[in-house]
Amino acid sequence: MEAIDPKYGTAVLLLIAAGAVALLLLLIIVVKLHAFISLVLVSVVTALAVGFPLGDVPDVLLFGFADTLGSVALLVAFGVMLGRLLEVTGGAQVLADTLIGRFGEKRAPFALGVAALFFGFPIFFDAGLVVFLPIILTVARRFGGSLLLYALPAAGAFAAMHAIVPPHPGPVAAASILEGSVGLTLLVGVPVAVVSWYVGVMLVSRFLARRFHVSLPDVVFGEVNDGSEGADEAGDGVATLRRNPPSFLTVLGLLLIPFVLISFDTVLATLVSAGTLEDGQGWVEFLALLGFTPVALLITVLVAILVLGRPNASMSRVTGLLDSSLGPICSIILITGAGGMFGGVLELSGIGAALSDSLSGLGMSLVVQAFLIATLLRVAQGSATVALTTASGLIAPAVKAAGLADLQIVLLVIAIAAGATVLSHVNDSGFWLVNRFFDLDVKTTLMTWTVVETTLGLSAFALAAALWVVV
Repeated sequence: MEAIDPKYGTAVLLLIAAGAVALLLLLIIVVKLHAFISLVLVSVVTALAVGFPLGDVPDVLLFGFADTLGSVALLVAFGVMLGRLLEVTGGAQVLADTLIGRFGEKRAPFALGVAALFFGFPIFFDAGLVVFLPIILTVARRFGGSLLLYALPAAGAFAAMHAIVPPHPGPVAAASILEGSVGLTLLVGVPVAVVSWYVGVMLVSRFLARRFHVSLPDVVFGEVNDGSEGADEAGDGVATLRRNPPSFLTVLGLLLIPFVLISFDTVLATLVSAGTLEDGQGWVEFLALLGFTPVALLITVLVAILVLGRPNASMSRVTGLLDSSLGPICSIILITGAGGMFGGVLELSGIGAALSDSLSGLGMSLVVQAFLIATLLRVAQGSATVALTTASGLIAPAVKAAGLADLQIVLLVIAIAAGATVLSHVNDSGFWLVNRFFDLDVKTTLMTWTVVETTLGLSAFALAAALWVVV
């Protein structure tokens, strides 16, 4: 769908957006109304307030909901199946033990973050978080303390790579729109993402973990510590599956399957975008299909069934185990979809465009302007990728007129990515994934995940701004 022509001025649209967010927080935090109901209700109220024709409101609501649900539901479903198999067969424990053995107990959060940075190169934020979830929970269960100490470094690593580093779609699209070099964006983006993660996520997460104690959740995988009590009574054969835990190389190989397959899609898309490969070639389309994230996770789950499940249990037991893993994630999927609905309403309302248009003529430095426009778009509609691509389009004429060097354009892409990362809140589907996966309340999510996303974005912008001055 296309955004409507704003019925009101920027000030009124800003008030409507602020009022919608305030109402949503009131319903969830104070009234204690279920987040899914609150998000849908506020989305309807907001759509009416900004002046959508009544006949268009259903399509407006489904725009963000269907788009988010279509991308998230399959990822979460296949991801939680893989996670359940890794959890109950002891695979997650094996990987956690190996990481801790190499890095040491005190560096366990750092080890998780480094592993997430590595796997986050081709894997999108939501898919990476789903695949890593059992490993995060296993490490947290072993060493205790606040879950945030282990969860934030890993989740923040996926967020950093997704926002800043090609071949992820946001930075690739931004570099292309600004007529910059995708390859140079990759070369500069990787060290910027790593440094920003360490300063803005790793160090900050230690402080937040001391302030907020978050217990280990059981909403996704359940309280399965040794698989000996209660699990087999339910008929899922957990104890049987744990008798022969897989080797470290087996677990690593399973995790590398989506890593390699998704690399096909993201790297090939980058090469096609850069003109290195021609679009429409059969082998390119076939590899891209294998790298389509839901297909890659489907293949990984099938391999996991053969490697982890079938050697130790019947197919009926494995199927029962996978079926039981799907029930707890219904709430996660629906709330995430409703968060996408709210973000979609704000996107189509024109609030973000009105804000950025009013800012673009203030005569400030391009790197600052790029960051602020992307920040406003991020706050207004939630999606980091939409903020990246839209902000790039808005400043593209000024960039072309300025005749900037390739490195300067790359720094603008990073500044835009930084702005598109900060202030994740209730209109961001990623906010709700973190909220539900780690069983946080909304207030705690705002005071932890929102803070980490903001410090991550500010760290990336500080690096881009400092390099901008030098070059």
